[in-house]
Amino acid sequence: MLTSHRFGTPRHTTHFLASGPVDGPLMIFVHGWPSIGLMWRAQMDAFAADGWRCIAPDLRGFGGSSAPAAVDAYTVEEAVADMAELHDHLGGEPAVWVGHDWGCCVVGALAAHHSGRSRGVVLTSLAYQPEGHALRTLVPLIDRRLYGADDYPDGQWDYYRHYTTHFETAVADLDADRAASLKSIFRRGDPAAVGTVSPLALVTRNGGRFGAAHRAPPTRPDPALWPPTDFGMLVRAFESHGFRPPCAWYLNDDAALAYARTAPHAGRLSSPVLFIDGDFDQVCTIAGNRQGDPMRAACPDLTVTRMLAGHWLPLERKAEHIGAVRDWLRNKGLR
Repeated sequence: MLTSHRFGTPRHTTHFLASGPVDGPLMIFVHGWPSIGLMWRAQMDAFAADGWRCIAPDLRGFGGSSAPAAVDAYTVEEAVADMAELHDHLGGEPAVWVGHDWGCCVVGALAAHHSGRSRGVVLTSLAYQPEGHALRTLVPLIDRRLYGADDYPDGQWDYYRHYTTHFETAVADLDADRAASLKSIFRRGDPAAVGTVSPLALVTRNGGRFGAAHRAPPTRPDPALWPPTDFGMLVRAFESHGFRPPCAWYLNDDAALAYARTAPHAGRLSSPVLFIDGDFDQVCTIAGNRQGDPMRAACPDLTVTRMLAGHWLPLERKAEHIGAVRDWLRNKGLR
């Protein structure tokens, strides 16, 4: 059973979910955009049953955690500080950190800057960038066979660029119907889309994620990803803060690069790393391109596994994701 908690310091308040024995080894699950800690329910239930103390925080700007007004509050460095404070509150024993999407940026940076806090790192659907997660590190890795530089200068990361150039419009479009936005975003991967141009590469030329309508189309939620009750909680979380704080994460590239430069050993991760890749992920897959090269160079103990899933792999393939992490923990002697 998941229980809800809040932990606050003078600089930040984090809401987090917990399950499993309080004396079990720590496993901390960190979500990405646009999500909350509740996305990890299946994983937490499974690993709690295995004896782990499972923790899933809401990142700053999401869910029940603090949502500062300033855009520069949403840097990876600030999020790592949040997680370090939470980790201390939980006892500070080295943990296995599991991330998805922006959560991968946070747990990767935490392991790089605070190696003593990590026994192992699981990255799902977004490769670690030791020089910082920013357009300046991502764009050079684009597969130019699919995204010609003249037609697609930012490739699949065009949606990211759109935040930096049309932030207020991008947020307004998402906020126009928050429930519909979330329903349209959380969709399963499509095998037919492999090798085709991602819709997220067309955001700028379409005038926004939802084009001229500037609001999400009516969409039925996918209960295979989010159980209906949990999806209702996700929608209510976004009704509280809106999309502005979560989207502000995309506006701090300079800070991301500067913070990465301060990591010991050029961001090399000393702990074992598992990367779980979705074959149908049109933005973040490392299959058949160079996107995983910096991670491979910076992670000497790296395991990569692939699944037939899109970007929302932990939700699409819950049992398979759990199985992959269990196998890796066993193989690395981390239990």
